[in-house]
Amino acid sequence: MIEKTIRMNYLYDFYQSLLTNKQNHYMSMYYLDDWSLGEIAEHFVVSRQAIYDNIKRTEALLEEYEEKLQLFSRYQKRLELLRELKMITKENESPDRLIQIVESLEKLE
Repeated sequence: MIEKTIRMNYLYDFYQSLLTNKQNHYMSMYYLDDWSLGEIAEHFVVSRQAIYDNIKRTEALLEEYEEKLQLFSRYQKRLELLRELKMITKENESPDRLIQIVESLEKLE
């Protein structure tokens, strides 16, 4: 559950501008502010089921955006390459490996 929450938070960060105002409010309250479905439903005077359905549809939409645009996966790969770059730099490894990492970073863009 925690992994899903973390993933949804990242996807929301990357793709929130593509969501409607309602989707943004529900996702922000549920994932960022940790409101329960009941609290959100009470706040917007709608059913708990309506909130649940909207959040599930929005989660699927965020996953669809990620599948097509891959902003989050490229971000993760970039972080991985930068960590490796730091490690190699500290250990004074071969310049060839440094060049490979830099080229991999360039391909991500």
